[in-house]
Amino acid sequence: MNAARFRVLVVDDSRQAREGIRTILGGDPQFHIVAEGTSGEEALELAEQWMPDMILMDIHMPGMDGLETTRRLKEKYPYVKIVIVTVSDDIAHLFDALKKGAQGYLLKNLNPRAWLDYLRAIAVDEVPMTRELAFRILKEFSPAAERQTSAANPLTARETEILGLVAKGMSNRDISSELSISEHTVKNHLKNILHKLHLENRVQLARYAYEQGWMGGGAER
Repeated sequence: MNAARFRVLVVDDSRQAREGIRTILGGDPQFHIVAEGTSGEEALELAEQWMPDMILMDIHMPGMDGLETTRRLKEKYPYVKIVIVTVSDDIAHLFDALKKGAQGYLLKNLNPRAWLDYLRAIAVDEVPMTRELAFRILKEFSPAAERQTSAANPLTARETEILGLVAKGMSNRDISSELSISEHTVKNHLKNILHKLHLENRVQLARYAYEQGWMGGGAER
């Protein structure tokens, strides 16, 4: 794991929630909370002031909610990683968060260890999704079947294979083990795939695979 510290902005109108997040992140020297806000409007100001690497954003706040704040922040600071934090496990909220540009979604009732493991993965751009969650997200994101493209596949056979594994929710480590190649090699392949397809992240990659019909059987349990 990279020893670099990640500068974190916490945005939540609940003092108790902010204290809880502070306690959780305080247990890992990799994260450093640089500021705390209580509203979407304040989040915009603090992000400009502190330029954090990651923002933990409550979804429900008075005034501008976390989803709209996320959209505005990603327009101005596309580099920042935003994780929506909420007590709700409503899948619709997850879809909305991803559509607005968020990189992740955390439930407040998860244990601290799960929080830290998840945020560490977010920090290094490696957040595996379960197969079920991947399929539900892709089904929501995917347009009508007629939008599927028949354009020539610009990927190599190996890149196509890796993309299929990403669509199944596998992490870089899982893919490395599955294909008997190093994680570094997997990461480089993913960079090439993103560049060739003009995409930005794993969710978009998985959506592409879905639209190409490579998720066949994904809905089955």
